[in-house]
Amino acid sequence: MPVNVVIIDHHELLREGVRAVLARGADLAVVGEAADGAAGMKICRELRPDLVVLEAQLPDMTGVEVCERLHAECPSAHVLFLTASADGDQVIAAIQAGAKGFLTKNIPGAELRRHCLAVARGELAIDSRLLGPLINQMILARDSGGDAVPISQRQLAIIRLVAHGLTNREIADRLYLSEKTVKAYLGEALRRLGVKKRVEAALLASNKGWI
Repeated sequence: MPVNVVIIDHHELLREGVRAVLARGADLAVVGEAADGAAGMKICRELRPDLVVLEAQLPDMTGVEVCERLHAECPSAHVLFLTASADGDQVIAAIQAGAKGFLTKNIPGAELRRHCLAVARGELAIDSRLLGPLINQMILARDSGGDAVPISQRQLAIIRLVAHGLTNREIADRLYLSEKTVKAYLGEALRRLGVKKRVEAALLASNKGWI
């Protein structure tokens, strides 16, 4: 039986292109499409696909938020992110949300099909062009200093961007999160670090060698 696929992307031409690539063989079948997160969740609850090809930034919510909901409500659906560009933090955020794959949209069609089949089997698929940033991010986390880091990697990634001068809105766009989610992560990080302001958190993390 073919792998049943749902595509969630707000670009109609992208959906058509992915559908055409997946239709090159009988092993993958696109059974549904959606242009936003809410519609995508509804289709996935109804169709229970094996694989969801997901855009990182949708009109109504982020891909990470959709992925977290899919992981909770449709656990049999494996998620493959397909997006224009990404860095190590974004890949980690997607994997932490439950994704099995993260690819960029300039990937050749044959590779996309191969990765789709791998993710549907539960295997991890990361675009080779993203491995460098991802490994750098992991090395930074490993070598973050002598003191144990009392916050999560997601919270640390947000504080790192605070240290670079980004606003909450800019951080949300960078990590494919909602601004509300960024504020929640920051609030919990401030509580754990024992500080009251985001700048104080950035200074503390920098002094400790965490960022």
